[in-house]
Amino acid sequence: MSDRRLLEGRVALVTGGGRGVGRGICLALAEAGAKVVVNDLGATLDGQASGEQPGDEVVAAIRAIGGEAVADGGSVAEWNAAHRMVTTAVETFGRIDIVVNNAGILRDVMFHRMSEAEFDAVIAVHLKGSFNVSRAAAPHFKAQGSGVYVHMSSTSGLIGNFGQANYSAAKLGIMALSKSIALDMQKFGVRSNAVAPFAWTRMIDSIPAETPEQKKRVDGLKKLVPAKVAPFVVALCADAAKDVSGQVFGVRNNEIYLFSQPRPVRNAHCGDGWTPEGILASALPMLRPGFYALDRSSDVFTWDPM
Repeated sequence: MSDRRLLEGRVALVTGGGRGVGRGICLALAEAGAKVVVNDLGATLDGQASGEQPGDEVVAAIRAIGGEAVADGGSVAEWNAAHRMVTTAVETFGRIDIVVNNAGILRDVMFHRMSEAEFDAVIAVHLKGSFNVSRAAAPHFKAQGSGVYVHMSSTSGLIGNFGQANYSAAKLGIMALSKSIALDMQKFGVRSNAVAPFAWTRMIDSIPAETPEQKKRVDGLKKLVPAKVAPFVVALCADAAKDVSGQVFGVRNNEIYLFSQPRPVRNAHCGDGWTPEGILASALPMLRPGFYALDRSSDVFTWDPM
């Protein structure tokens, strides 16, 4: 089967599709035969309006290779705007089959200095935005008995990072949202998965590189190619992956990971019931060998991208 036939006749909505990982996904979906709604607000990294229209540029690139696409400039953080994106797909192309929740912003700051506005803004775009767009597409997926969600998570949430309490909370929340959608929508033939992309993008480019350690980390991140995430997303959307749902993956250049999901790892039991003193004396020492270190993503992924 040729790549073009993989998604022939399908219609996809990609949020944050104007740059970086989203741009690569839009182009790859189009190359695989899908018609694409390219959503991008054209905002700055922290979510402010910039006046740019990167979605139009991606639409032009898709049309240049013979594909079909339209742009949408709505904010995923707004319920009505999210519904209009889906309506655009249905009214323009007749249906919607794929939703890729990729839109995001950053407002990095250490937790003890983070403001309510900085927390709320990131949650609104990443987590609430993923809910808004997914919920808007759900009735269409239910009615047609099929549909695919792909949500962009991050190792900042799955593992941890400094100065990203807002972003990490949103990205771990997206993992849970994806799993809940997979559970609730499986009876309608709908599947949902989360992907943690490793890529050098405008968002990652904001990481400080002032110390030797920071510079080394940034030099490694620069090796991560955004377009290499796209083939995996296309594969998840194909019929041949119809049994794949509720999973969490990572894509790092030529590497693909399946992440674990929280499960009990150790157990402590007391037939007479626990007291605080008993917990301190027995339960915590029994559980302590299973404790996780305060790892960051870079502590887990210590090797160069392949």
